[in-house]
Amino acid sequence: MEGYCFELITGPMSCGKTEELLRRIRRAIIAKKKVKVISPEVDTRANGDYIESRNGLWLEAIKVKNSAQILSKVKPDDEIVAIDELQFFDEHIVKVISRLMSEGKKIIGTGLDLDFKSEPFGHMPELLCIATRVDKLTAVCMKCGCDEATRTQRLIDGKPADKSSPLIMIGGDETYEARCVKCYELPDIKGQKKEHEFKLLPFTRV
Repeated sequence: MEGYCFELITGPMSCGKTEELLRRIRRAIIAKKKVKVISPEVDTRANGDYIESRNGLWLEAIKVKNSAQILSKVKPDDEIVAIDELQFFDEHIVKVISRLMSEGKKIIGTGLDLDFKSEPFGHMPELLCIATRVDKLTAVCMKCGCDEATRTQRLIDGKPADKSSPLIMIGGDETYEARCVKCYELPDIKGQKKEHEFKLLPFTRV
């Protein structure tokens, strides 16, 4: 039975998550399935109501402010619900997807498994647990060229972002690139400064 399942496509930035999502959606449309495509409003990369992959493929999508709105957008006759950028949704996204699955829908979603600090992103760990199928994609490392990049490197002014940077930066000058574990960098300037200051404290012999 095609419904009652949740396919989760994950991995770092530039690994082709949205491209794979669009491929599966197009196959469903060819099969004459009723598909609803949803994307979070916070994702402003696309300047309109659509999702777009890095290679230029795109498809119309409904933008929602929070996970609860997804339920109001999905109709009884929708067979497949595709949701892009799951890591940006609030804590209710797990219950929303579970409910849609219980209603016999097939869910196909994408999301970054790790944030720029290489830590679990949002509620992705819970989504990975309830998914009936998980495809973890890798990208090409933009530093050494290997094809096993699993980390998302944030760069600010061309340099790795500090550990203290905000999780989500809206309208900043930051850029992102895929890195392998070996080439991934996360400087801790504040931490290094504190350690340096501690070492400079005068030592008094008792």
